[in-house]
Amino acid sequence: MNVQVAGDAPEDRHWLSFRIGTQLYAARLTEVSEVIRDGELTPVPGAAADLLGVRHLRGRIVPVMDGRRRLGLPALPAADPLAVRIVMLAHAGQPLGLKVDAVGELLCSDGLEIAPPPPGRASRDDDPVSGVLPWRDGFVALLDARRLYRLDGGDGDVA
Repeated sequence: MNVQVAGDAPEDRHWLSFRIGTQLYAARLTEVSEVIRDGELTPVPGAAADLLGVRHLRGRIVPVMDGRRRLGLPALPAADPLAVRIVMLAHAGQPLGLKVDAVGELLCSDGLEIAPPPPGRASRDDDPVSGVLPWRDGFVALLDARRLYRLDGGDGDVA
């Protein structure tokens, strides 16, 4: 079964892969603004458990999420702390950083069938995994930025 991923234009078929734990994930390259080194964050009292804090980046205050917590993975330290990065995403004009264990390679979904998430996966309304792409001997989980950000009704606010 082929899953239609929103924005299936030719430029939306390129993805940036990254590792969180042992799993590969990817975000649309059109939604990635840059990849930066992990750095000091300012905590936000009363914020969601997966929000690590905010970071000042070129005159903007950017929220940074913990990829492990947001995706429901165990809170283990990264295998190589020097490889940890923050993938800066932009969706609906809103910047967001996602802390990942390591950045991978650029992927192209041309000629590959995007399948729905595997059965048995925890079903949550805010699950950001929109589909999976076969890759090498496994798969890459594709993230839907709208759900990752917890955007509702299109007002552009990060929930």
